[in-house]
Amino acid sequence: MGLKFPVHELIFITPEIILCCFGFLVLLLEAFLKKRSPSLFGVLTLIGTASALIFVLELFEFNIEILSGLYLIDRLGSLLKGLFLIILLLVTLMSLRYVEREEITQGEYYSLLLFSTFGMMVMVSSRNLLTIFVGLELMSLSIYILCGLMRDNLKAAEASLKYFLLGAFASAFFAYGIALLYGSTGSIDIRGYSEALLRGHNSTILMLGVALLTVGFAFKIALVPFHMWTPDVYEGAPTSITAFMAAGVKSAAFVTFLRVFYAAFLPLIKDWGDILWLIAVITMSYANLTALVQDNIKRMLAYSSIAHAGYILVAFVTGEKLLSSSIIYYLMAYTFMNIGAFTCVALMGRKGEENLGIDSYAGLSGRHPFVSLCLTIFLLSLTGVPPLAGFMGKFYVFSSAIRAGYIWLAVIGVLNSVMAAYYYLRVIMYMYFKEPVKEIGDIDLSSPYILVSLICIFFLLYMGIYPRPFIMLANSAVSVFF
Repeated sequence: MGLKFPVHELIFITPEIILCCFGFLVLLLEAFLKKRSPSLFGVLTLIGTASALIFVLELFEFNIEILSGLYLIDRLGSLLKGLFLIILLLVTLMSLRYVEREEITQGEYYSLLLFSTFGMMVMVSSRNLLTIFVGLELMSLSIYILCGLMRDNLKAAEASLKYFLLGAFASAFFAYGIALLYGSTGSIDIRGYSEALLRGHNSTILMLGVALLTVGFAFKIALVPFHMWTPDVYEGAPTSITAFMAAGVKSAAFVTFLRVFYAAFLPLIKDWGDILWLIAVITMSYANLTALVQDNIKRMLAYSSIAHAGYILVAFVTGEKLLSSSIIYYLMAYTFMNIGAFTCVALMGRKGEENLGIDSYAGLSGRHPFVSLCLTIFLLSLTGVPPLAGFMGKFYVFSSAIRAGYIWLAVIGVLNSVMAAYYYLRVIMYMYFKEPVKEIGDIDLSSPYILVSLICIFFLLYMGIYPRPFIMLANSAVSVFF
């Protein structure tokens, strides 16, 4: 008896199909097209991404299960798919000049970006742990390679290898957690665990499986003590890929973590809530303290990324489904802050010299006022200064913790935000109040860099001054938990 494939359901995964088709198209053209425009592959990636985004917008109102219940088409998944595609659009625009400057193989580069985004989309829409694992590995394997595409750069090779080795361990933890959960409950469906817990099934094996699953997610999110890879990988990877990881990978891992735990393990909130409370505090405090002494801006932003994971975890700890919308809003704001900041970092570099030392930014306002103004806005948003989106993101996260009764956790989060202001404002001080220490040469202020910077600034101001539409979107997305 043959298997019947539900062909009529393919319409609901059109965005994923488009990304895969364009990924293979770029690879084939790289192999067979001898004469091509320098920006051909980037333009094809932009076309494919924009096409997928159009279909995602059409699917936003749907709430159905397809592919025998393995895949969910709902508002949470559609919103995050849209965010991933926006991230891909911005990173691709940023990359048009960057990959040419760094002489990165463009066909491989853009196809791996497309496949990695496809993996993220699979992660956030899966209802089955094995399907989530497939999406996680597709995303991860693509990024392992992307980190090391600058083959002549020893730091890039080290970043790729380190991320691969540590990521393999994290994947093993995740896979073993799935095995233990299956052995305990006989299910790999997310809803199966919730039903088992409601029936009073709460064995040691199940709890160990949940713990191992948490380790796998914590690695991708870069929570302490599973953050060790982050500073070295962020520093060594191409700056455009660092931006992609900081925004896309973190968002995909956090939302998948949210879906799995809120849909499956919410009855265990009393057991794992206190542990996550402690992890959130350690993550925020350790990352901010370490960032204070960083003189390399990519390492500083790496520790900043770890600290922001701690802030987001503050809202996660509450276990309140209604308050989880603050996580989605924060991730949207965080996307534009990080991509904007890393775009400015990419602008500062040249082939063979990225100018990552903070002293390279001394006196930047006098030489390149546009770049210094853009970077100032992004750093102030990361600090949490109104009226930028970073302030509203922290406000909603910390107020969610207070409403749920986690007052001390919110207080610690606010104190950490004040501490973080030092290393963000330090860079601004160097740009506006220090004399130039070294000559960095001309900056490539080409239209793709300017466009990405202006788009990010627009959304940071819009989301900060008029956050209501984005909060409504986030509330609509988390309504799938009710």
